[in-house]
Amino acid sequence: MNLRIAIPNKGALSEATQQILTEAGYRQRGDSKQLTLIDAEHGIEFFYLRPRDIALYVGEGTLDIGITGRDLLQDSGAHADEAMQLGFGRSKFRFAGVAGAHSDLSELSGKRIATSYTGVVKRFLAERGIDATVTHLDGAVESSIQLGVADIIADVVETGTTLRQAGLEVFGDVILESEAVVITRAGAPAPEGFDTFRRRIDGVLVARSYVMMDYDVPESAMAAAVALTPGMESPTVAPLQRDGWFAVRAMVPRNGAQKLMDELYAIGARAILLTDIHACRL
Repeated sequence: MNLRIAIPNKGALSEATQQILTEAGYRQRGDSKQLTLIDAEHGIEFFYLRPRDIALYVGEGTLDIGITGRDLLQDSGAHADEAMQLGFGRSKFRFAGVAGAHSDLSELSGKRIATSYTGVVKRFLAERGIDATVTHLDGAVESSIQLGVADIIADVVETGTTLRQAGLEVFGDVILESEAVVITRAGAPAPEGFDTFRRRIDGVLVARSYVMMDYDVPESAMAAAVALTPGMESPTVAPLQRDGWFAVRAMVPRNGAQKLMDELYAIGARAILLTDIHACRL
């Protein structure tokens, strides 16, 4: 039986999801109108669905796994849980109002709030005991204040440019920090094949965050060099033909790798190389 996985059918989340699946070795569609794809080699069937619907299919058990946004999962109220965080599609969900008119969440009481994410907003308000009217709009919530439909909006904020163009500004605490997540049905055992799927995705995520560093170092600087590059388990060390020198290989975080090269050079390491990692298993 194939593992059934739902992924977004369009938008930036769809593109990033298909990219990580491709890097993990899975087949992906070549035609954006294709609704399903069977990767027979790996025993997986992919379903390309509206991101907002994915949590519902997984929560009902119709599909085994889904990839969607945390905001869409929480807004859906579906019987599904996060199983993995994927690190892309990050965004913040904020309240916004007329520039200079609001400064604190206490001002939400009694107000009309327009949003496309009523589930997220109502939960946030209920947890804080705030009584406000929440109105659902499918899109373009920025215009709702000017049109007199709402006093305040709640929406995804990336750069804030669209809000500023509408004469609005964010205020108060962040409602929700979202990113792409893998979801499974709440309370259900992991579906067959999920562990392999998780390892593959984990391997890509680690590969994106780390690089392989190789360098040569004299024995006198070996201890200091290994302290700088401890690797995942420990570095690989091999003697060179040049007497008293060793070759070292270790995985290091991508962020800060250039500074690490400078530090290694300063203690005497030479021939320092960085190589991208495409996938791994740890």
